Amino acid sequence: MILVTGFQGYGGRSANPSELVSRALDGVRIGGAMVRGHVLPVDFQGMRRQLPALIDDLRPQVIVSLGLWPGEAMLRIERMAANWSWFELPDNMGHRQNGRVLDGGPDGYLSTLPADAMQAAIRASGLPCRQSGSAGTYLCNATLYTVLNHCALHHPETRAGFIHLPYLPAQVADLLDQIAHDAQVEQHQRADFASMHLDDMVTGLRIGLETAWSAAQV
Repeated sequence: MILVTGFQGYGGRSANPSELVSRALDGVRIGGAMVRGHVLPVDFQGMRRQLPALIDDLRPQVIVSLGLWPGEAMLRIERMAANWSWFELPDNMGHRQNGRVLDGGPDGYLSTLPADAMQAAIRASGLPCRQSGSAGTYLCNATLYTVLNHCALHHPETRAGFIHLPYLPAQVADLLDQIAHDAQVEQHQRADFASMHLDDMVTGLRIGLETAWSAAQV
């Protein structure tokens, strides 16, 4: 089984593409494996409770968590998670984490996904993809750290990691309208207008998941 997680909307945005992609992939078969899509709350404490229990229940061989990175222009495979959170925005429960993701845990973990192979396969399909050494300091990083820590302790055979997604085109259109309406910031002062069509995100993720699943069978 492959587990794909996304997040609910947050920060007043109209949608979260990670939720839409995880729902689109739920129930499909990739490389002979069933995909289970699950949408997480934008809630630090709720995520820390739900995700380990979900992994214990499903026992997936591959886990790919998804999240939004405003301004990213392509699929972005994260290589590492840090045991530190610094929430510039509160989560949907009003909590602003500023400190370790897990007290007493290691300072960081490396993703166990075959990132190089996934990137190459996605690019070979004509879709843009890159890798990153930082998943940020918000809930995406906390989620990646939580998954890698739990798998290291209880499911060492599971391959897990995180992929950031761009805005949807409609979100950028709404953002441009909002900037014009507010008339407080000039468009050239913003750097978050990149987007990707939902179908391209889903296609890229299917390719990446198939690559990860094949590597997990070796």
